[in-house]
Amino acid sequence: MLKLNKKIDRFLKKVGKRVTSAIHYVGEVSVLTGKAFYFAFKPPFKMGSIFQQANFIGVNSFSIVFLISLFTGIVLALQSAYALRAISGEMYAARLVALSMTRELGPVLTALIIAGRVGASISAELGTMKVTEQIDALQTLATNPIKYLVTPRLVALIIMLPLLTVYSDAIGMLGGYIVGVWKLKVGSVMYLKMSFDYLVLKDIFTGLIKSVFFAIVIAIIGCYQGLTTEGGAEGVGKSTTSAVVVSFILIIAGDCLFTTLFYFAFG
Repeated sequence: MLKLNKKIDRFLKKVGKRVTSAIHYVGEVSVLTGKAFYFAFKPPFKMGSIFQQANFIGVNSFSIVFLISLFTGIVLALQSAYALRAISGEMYAARLVALSMTRELGPVLTALIIAGRVGASISAELGTMKVTEQIDALQTLATNPIKYLVTPRLVALIIMLPLLTVYSDAIGMLGGYIVGVWKLKVGSVMYLKMSFDYLVLKDIFTGLIKSVFFAIVIAIIGCYQGLTTEGGAEGVGKSTTSAVVVSFILIIAGDCLFTTLFYFAFG
């Protein structure tokens, strides 16, 4: 009986420690988010840093977003056509590709790409600055690290990720068009008509709203993990891994939440 009580006590302590750690993590991330948004509206504005980050996040991601979105559209059209062949409805693959890319796959895939490419880079860069005491040097020079390092990345991601999402939607639909016209032998005009007749602004804005949330997640999680890095090079590696993993989880969970909300609230 005594051994059982000790095991229960250890278990409860472990659970309590995990819960306390999670609450502490959420609290610190929330504080960082609030400060980053506060400095986004407080002059002086770091326009040079924002443009630099926007170029790194957006322009340098065009090629990888193009390839992944194109192949996703192609695969989605092929799989849709295979399923619709039973009812001779291959032409409806155009509608399925358009809706899937704009509402779900476009924003989610783009966010995952950027989280893996940019989120990891942000965490590694800030983590290296942290362990080499460069952030302490900024504070010594009366420079706020959040305004100087976090806010430009947050603003750049909020601007560029929705643009990349629209780009991803278009390229994914292009992939579906290639399959529909060349493989399924659907007329070009008919395929475009089937794609856009059923596509409304609500579908596009649904994906764009998600992309703004995903941008905030990627920026804040990447910066937080970098700013809290400890333990030298090993710590930088752990922070980078944590930034990508946590961002991926929050992106998928957020997508589920927003999809449910939009489904029940807006139909």
